[in-house]
Amino acid sequence: MSSTNAPFGLRPSFHPTGLDRAVALTDGIVSGYASDILKGQPVKYDTSGVIQAAAAGDAFLGAFAGAQWVDTTGRPRISNYWPANTSYVTGSCIAYYYTDANIVYDIQANGPMAQTTLGAQSDFASITAGSTTTGLSQCMISTSVVAAGSSAQLKIVGLTPGVDNAWGDAYTVVQVQVNESQLNASVNAI
Repeated sequence: MSSTNAPFGLRPSFHPTGLDRAVALTDGIVSGYASDILKGQPVKYDTSGVIQAAAAGDAFLGAFAGAQWVDTTGRPRISNYWPANTSYVTGSCIAYYYTDANIVYDIQANGPMAQTTLGAQSDFASITAGSTTTGLSQCMISTSVVAAGSSAQLKIVGLTPGVDNAWGDAYTVVQVQVNESQLNASVNAI
Protein backbone atom coordinates (compact mmCIF):
# COMPACT_ATOMS: atom_id res chain seq x y z
CA MET A 1 0.00 0.00 0.00
CA SER A 2 2.65 2.56 0.92
CA SER A 3 4.53 2.00 -2.33
CA THR A 4 1.35 2.96 -4.24
CA ASN A 5 -0.11 6.45 -4.42
CA ALA A 6 -3.64 5.62 -3.17
CA PRO A 7 -4.66 8.33 -0.67
CA PHE A 8 -7.78 7.83 1.46
CA GLY A 9 -7.99 11.00 3.55
CA LEU A 10 -8.16 10.97 7.34
CA ARG A 11 -9.25 7.51 8.48
CA PRO A 12 -9.89 7.08 12.23
CA SER A 13 -7.57 4.34 13.47
CA PHE A 14 -8.15 4.37 17.22
CA HIS A 15 -8.77 6.46 20.32
CA PRO A 16 -6.87 5.89 23.57
CA THR A 17 -10.18 5.11 25.33
CA GLY A 18 -11.41 2.86 22.54
CA LEU A 19 -14.24 5.26 21.59
CA ASP A 20 -13.89 7.08 18.28
CA ARG A 21 -17.49 8.12 17.78
CA ALA A 22 -18.66 10.68 15.26
CA VAL A 23 -20.60 13.74 16.39
CA ALA A 24 -24.04 14.38 14.84
CA LEU A 25 -25.09 17.98 14.13
CA THR A 26 -28.64 18.78 12.96
CA ASP A 27 -28.61 21.17 9.99
CA GLY A 28 -24.84 20.95 10.36
CA ILE A 29 -24.15 21.99 6.75
CA VAL A 30 -25.63 25.06 5.09
CA SER A 31 -28.36 24.10 2.60
CA GLY A 32 -26.90 24.72 -0.85
CA TYR A 33 -23.28 24.69 0.43
CA ALA A 34 -21.21 25.17 -2.73
CA SER A 35 -18.38 22.64 -2.14
CA ASP A 36 -18.19 18.87 -1.86
CA ILE A 37 -17.27 17.54 1.59
CA LEU A 38 -15.84 14.06 1.21
CA LYS A 39 -15.58 11.28 3.78
CA GLY A 40 -12.22 11.64 5.51
CA GLN A 41 -11.83 15.30 4.52
CA PRO A 42 -10.88 17.78 7.27
CA VAL A 43 -13.78 19.98 8.40
CA LYS A 44 -14.12 23.09 10.54
CA TYR A 45 -16.87 25.21 12.06
CA ASP A 46 -17.79 28.41 10.28
CA THR A 47 -18.96 31.54 12.13
CA SER A 48 -22.60 30.37 12.11
CA GLY A 49 -21.86 27.08 13.91
CA VAL A 50 -22.13 24.70 10.98
CA ILE A 51 -19.34 22.67 9.41
CA GLN A 52 -17.59 23.29 6.14
CA ALA A 53 -14.52 21.94 4.37
CA ALA A 54 -11.26 23.13 5.93
CA ALA A 55 -8.68 24.81 3.70
CA ALA A 56 -4.91 24.48 3.67
CA GLY A 57 -3.48 25.96 6.86
CA ASP A 58 -6.84 26.18 8.71
CA ALA A 59 -7.33 25.05 12.28
CA PHE A 60 -9.94 22.27 12.01
CA LEU A 61 -12.11 19.89 14.04
CA GLY A 62 -11.44 16.47 12.55
CA ALA A 63 -12.71 14.35 9.67
CA PHE A 64 -16.07 14.30 7.89
CA ALA A 65 -17.94 10.99 8.27
CA GLY A 66 -21.10 11.46 6.16
CA ALA A 67 -24.57 13.00 6.13
CA GLN A 68 -28.25 12.29 5.81
CA TRP A 69 -30.99 14.66 4.69
CA VAL A 70 -34.32 14.95 2.91
CA ASP A 71 -33.87 16.66 -0.45
CA THR A 72 -36.25 19.30 -1.79
CA THR A 73 -38.29 16.63 -3.62
CA GLY A 74 -38.98 14.87 -0.30
CA ARG A 75 -36.61 11.96 -0.91
CA PRO A 76 -34.47 10.82 2.07
CA ARG A 77 -30.73 10.69 1.27
CA ILE A 78 -27.80 9.07 3.06
CA SER A 79 -24.31 9.61 1.76
CA ASN A 80 -20.70 9.26 2.85
CA TYR A 81 -20.07 12.68 1.29
CA TRP A 82 -21.87 16.01 0.90
CA PRO A 83 -22.53 16.82 -2.79
CA ALA A 84 -21.86 20.47 -3.67
CA ASN A 85 -24.92 22.74 -4.07
CA THR A 86 -27.29 20.28 -2.39
CA SER A 87 -30.41 21.80 -0.86
CA TYR A 88 -32.50 20.09 1.80
CA VAL A 89 -35.71 20.43 3.80
CA THR A 90 -34.92 22.57 6.87
CA GLY A 91 -34.37 20.42 9.95
CA SER A 92 -33.68 17.23 7.98
CA CYS A 93 -29.90 17.38 7.55
CA ILE A 94 -27.62 15.59 10.00
CA ALA A 95 -23.87 15.93 9.45
CA TYR A 96 -21.51 13.39 11.03
CA TYR A 97 -17.90 14.23 11.81
CA TYR A 98 -15.14 13.48 14.31
CA THR A 99 -14.04 16.21 16.75
CA ASP A 100 -11.98 14.54 19.47
CA ALA A 101 -8.37 15.70 19.16
CA ASN A 102 -7.23 12.44 20.85
CA ILE A 103 -8.37 10.32 17.91
CA VAL A 104 -5.43 8.86 16.00
CA TYR A 105 -5.97 8.87 12.24
CA ASP A 106 -4.21 7.00 9.43
CA ILE A 107 -3.24 9.16 6.44
CA GLN A 108 -0.99 8.60 3.45
CA ALA A 109 1.93 10.96 2.83
CA ASN A 110 2.57 12.55 -0.54
CA GLY A 111 6.01 10.94 -0.55
CA PRO A 112 8.41 9.04 1.73
CA MET A 113 8.53 9.84 5.45
CA ALA A 114 11.39 8.79 7.70
CA GLN A 115 11.15 7.63 11.30
CA THR A 116 12.81 10.93 12.25
CA THR A 117 9.44 12.64 11.58
CA LEU A 118 7.92 11.07 14.72
CA GLY A 119 6.63 13.93 16.88
CA ALA A 120 7.01 16.41 14.02
CA GLN A 121 4.19 18.47 12.57
CA SER A 122 3.04 18.92 9.00
CA ASP A 123 0.15 20.37 7.02
CA PHE A 124 -2.21 18.69 4.58
CA ALA A 125 -1.35 18.24 0.91
CA SER A 126 -4.17 18.17 -1.66
CA ILE A 127 -6.67 18.94 1.11
CA THR A 128 -9.74 19.08 -1.18
CA ALA A 129 -8.79 16.20 -3.51
CA GLY A 130 -11.14 13.27 -3.76
CA SER A 131 -13.75 11.39 -5.73
CA THR A 132 -17.47 12.08 -5.92
CA THR A 133 -17.86 8.60 -7.41
CA THR A 134 -16.65 6.90 -4.22
CA GLY A 135 -17.34 9.88 -1.94
CA LEU A 136 -13.87 9.48 -0.40
CA SER A 137 -11.29 12.16 0.29
CA GLN A 138 -7.83 11.82 -1.18
CA CYS A 139 -6.13 14.41 1.02
CA MET A 140 -2.63 13.54 2.18
CA ILE A 141 -0.07 14.73 4.70
CA SER A 142 2.83 16.74 3.31
CA THR A 143 6.30 15.28 3.71
CA SER A 144 7.53 18.82 4.41
CA VAL A 145 7.49 18.98 8.20
CA VAL A 146 7.62 22.41 9.86
CA ALA A 147 10.65 23.68 11.72
CA ALA A 148 10.98 23.22 15.48
CA GLY A 149 8.97 25.88 17.29
CA SER A 150 6.48 26.20 14.42
CA SER A 151 2.98 24.76 14.27
CA ALA A 152 1.12 22.77 11.60
CA GLN A 153 -2.27 21.09 11.20
CA LEU A 154 -1.18 17.52 12.05
CA LYS A 155 1.21 15.88 14.51
CA ILE A 156 2.87 12.62 13.43
CA VAL A 157 2.54 10.05 16.22
CA GLY A 158 3.39 6.75 14.56
CA LEU A 159 3.64 4.48 11.57
CA THR A 160 0.43 2.73 10.52
CA PRO A 161 1.01 -1.00 11.16
CA GLY A 162 1.02 -3.30 8.16
CA VAL A 163 3.32 -5.65 6.29
CA ASP A 164 3.10 -3.36 3.27
CA ASN A 165 4.03 -0.13 5.09
CA ALA A 166 7.46 0.93 6.36
CA TRP A 167 9.30 4.15 7.12
CA GLY A 168 10.76 5.55 3.92
CA ASP A 169 8.31 3.82 1.56
CA ALA A 170 7.34 5.83 -1.52
CA TYR A 171 3.98 6.91 0.03
CA THR A 172 4.33 6.15 3.73
CA VAL A 173 1.10 5.78 5.71
CA VAL A 174 1.46 7.44 9.10
CA GLN A 175 -0.64 7.91 12.21
CA VAL A 176 -1.48 11.50 13.11
CA GLN A 177 -3.51 13.56 15.55
CA VAL A 178 -5.14 16.94 15.04
CA ASN A 179 -2.56 19.48 16.15
CA GLU A 180 -4.31 22.75 15.28
CA SER A 181 -7.79 22.05 16.62
CA GLN A 182 -10.50 24.72 16.57
CA LEU A 183 -11.56 23.39 19.97
CA ASN A 184 -8.18 24.20 21.54
CA ALA A 185 -8.47 27.26 23.79
CA SER A 186 -5.21 28.68 22.43
CA VAL A 187 -6.44 28.64 18.81
CA ASN A 188 -8.83 31.43 17.81
CA ALA A 189 -9.92 30.01 14.48
CA ILE A 190 -13.66 30.48 14.11
